[in-house]
Amino acid sequence: MAVKIIIKRIVPEEKAKYLTPLLKQLRAFATNQSGYISGETLKRIDNPGEYLVISTWQSAEDWDRWILSDERKAVQDKIDILLGKKTEYEVYTY
Repeated sequence: MAVKIIIKRIVPEEKAKYLTPLLKQLRAFATNQSGYISGETLKRIDNPGEYLVISTWQSAEDWDRWILSDERKAVQDKIDILLGKKTEYEVYTY
């Protein structure tokens, strides 16, 4: 069963320019993963420092494989260091 992953990040304005390339790198890696369907990154209009990432995977198992992958962890660690906070994920199903 397909799952949607929701990630919300609060990004200080001075760090946004460093975050964008990292998010693009993660997306590029994810698109090559088994089970990846789609993803999008949204920037909140009334709170420009808030970003929402939504990705869709064929199954929770596919997501779990991706989240444990070394290439994802390497980029994710850079994001967490940049933002000073560990990224939290919410997993939803239909």
